Amino acid sequence: VPKDDLLVEAYGTVDELNCLLGAALAQGLCRRTTGIATELQNMLFVVGGDLATPLESDTRSATSIRRIGNEDVTQIELKIDELEERLEPLTTFILPGGSSSAATLHLARAVCRRAERLVVRASRERSLNRTVLVYLNRVSDLLFVMARYANKKDGVSDVPWSP
Repeated sequence: VPKDDLLVEAYGTVDELNCLLGAALAQGLCRRTTGIATELQNMLFVVGGDLATPLESDTRSATSIRRIGNEDVTQIELKIDELEERLEPLTTFILPGGSSSAATLHLARAVCRRAERLVVRASRERSLNRTVLVYLNRVSDLLFVMARYANKKDGVSDVPWSP
């Protein structure tokens, strides 16, 4: 597959997202979000492998690739709910930023959205696991909540958007 293939661009962007999670971890996250970020990093390798392996090559053998499934999406949604319970409800849009770790998580969210868009485009050309799209969509929402949670833990207010 050529290096400029759309699918290579998609899983390369998933790798970029993984690197941003590493940067957020290096900046220091609280214990709970450290655990979530580490789990996400491991799962993003699964996402990359899922995207890089054509669905047609999936077999029931021991060498079968791990695919992202509905249970993985459910796990992300549970984490979103858990963190949102600890945050004040939003009454306005907020600007990305705050503490350095929150700003990095916001950047990771934007990169996750780009990965999602690339997977959508790539899925027009080849058969891909559609659950990856749902998973990436939910991960971007989780990263938004993690950024807000990081600000709360760092004692920094979210910056409201003023139109």
